[in-house]
Amino acid sequence: MKKEAILYRMVRPIIKVLFKSLFTPKIIGKENIPKSGRIILAGNHTSNFDCFLLMSSTKRPIHFLAKSELWKGPKKIIFGNMGLIPIDRKEKNHQSLQLAYQYLNDEKLIGIFPEGTTEKQKGVLLPFKIGALKMAKETNSKIVPFAITGNYRLFSKNLQIQFASPISITEDLEKEKERLKNQIDCLMRGDL
Repeated sequence: MKKEAILYRMVRPIIKVLFKSLFTPKIIGKENIPKSGRIILAGNHTSNFDCFLLMSSTKRPIHFLAKSELWKGPKKIIFGNMGLIPIDRKEKNHQSLQLAYQYLNDEKLIGIFPEGTTEKQKGVLLPFKIGALKMAKETNSKIVPFAITGNYRLFSKNLQIQFASPISITEDLEKEKERLKNQIDCLMRGDL
């Protein structure tokens, strides 16, 4: 079993206080994140601050899949000690996926943005990649869909994250990809 990243545990309380005081986010449905067990959080990606918002939404450490560019230069020390999983968005990532599977098999929490990058047009989802669904299916993990709306303007009080109930994934990953995308889209529009 992998140990939780010490740096993550140290900075999470600080991030939570900063986010609550600076952005006053509304967190809806955090009770849908199970207190234990293998879970994948999957949702839309609006900003580089999204990871911090997720971190402040649950006490459980989240192991994010993050672009490998974050591991270049001095940043490697920080991101390497936060329990993140580097993903090269241009190549197959067998080693990274194996690490993600290991975390899930150890009953940990993975955070992923199926769009693979931040949104280009506010409120419009990019095509989803299949990685989160494949991981869920192969490790028998449930996915907790989430949606982030609003913006990260100081004291704006319109920032919101909403978590839906956990879903199980069936064999048809393409069909499940559309179901996940539709559910996140509904959360973004306030239809769930």
